[in-house]
Amino acid sequence: MHGRFAKLALACVRREFPYNPGHALQAARDLRRPRALHPAFYGCYDWHSAVHGHWLLAHLARNFPALKQAGPIRKVLGDNLSRKNLQLEAAYLRAHPGFERPYGWAWALKLAQELAGWDERLRANLQPLVEVIEAHYLAWLPKQTYPIRSGTHTNTAFGLSFALDYAVGEKRARLEKIIRQTSIRYYAGDRDYPASWEPGGNDFLSPCLVEADLMRRVLGPGAFAKWARRFLPRIPPSLSTPARVSDRGDGQLAHLDGLNLSRAWCFFRLGKRQLGKKHLAAGLRHVASGSYAGEHWLASFAAYALSAARESEAAGSARAARG
Repeated sequence: MHGRFAKLALACVRREFPYNPGHALQAARDLRRPRALHPAFYGCYDWHSAVHGHWLLAHLARNFPALKQAGPIRKVLGDNLSRKNLQLEAAYLRAHPGFERPYGWAWALKLAQELAGWDERLRANLQPLVEVIEAHYLAWLPKQTYPIRSGTHTNTAFGLSFALDYAVGEKRARLEKIIRQTSIRYYAGDRDYPASWEPGGNDFLSPCLVEADLMRRVLGPGAFAKWARRFLPRIPPSLSTPARVSDRGDGQLAHLDGLNLSRAWCFFRLGKRQLGKKHLAAGLRHVASGSYAGEHWLASFAAYALSAARESEAAGSARAARG
């Protein structure tokens, strides 16, 4: 399975077209091809998918070093994540502070975490981009008066959760503090979330579950349990049943395959293992669908969900051993 993920990612991170740039044109000189704008993250249809495609490659090489694609993965990471390329990516984000906020930012920090302690040269190359993203979070969060509760890229809880993982892991105290404060300000008072309204037609994140997964990180176990009972007194069938995709060639509808995978990792981390397994199985069936609409990004979600499943299994075994 992981070899199949590697094959998909290797085919995508170097594929420049089709591409959705998300690039605001200020003048004619801004009409440039993806590889000129983003020399590191020009593939995978869009910038954020390229970023988490590189996270996937690093994750696979780090955790499954015997993969037969290990050599090609190392080469692609070395070529794309060069010092020069990432300095240009950092300059682009510095000049375009709203670009990929917060979804792409969050995955870039997750990539930094994956590289740390595994390939320090590549991690050092990424540092200029990381510094820009940290600064963007610190400037943005005080101004973002209200949370964004969508099931797509703008979702605030998802962007905060990955950034908090990074801040804790890298001991970035100022970033950690503002993320915790913002999370409490946004979500601590939430009650009776209308989970029966999910899923939305193009969701790849569950607004309900990513919020809960963030607050699991922010609150201690006892406080989180009390908050969760108020926030989601019951899990309705619309949230416990995997989403159905009617056309995997339609990029917006194919989002729902990703929703099943992101629900899976949330359920695993929230202690709902059976629901996690059900959604994981539903999502894994369609990672390699034959359509680039899903294949350019779903393997990253699948690998992250599988890592959550392994962590859940390990935690369950540890509890059983204790007692």
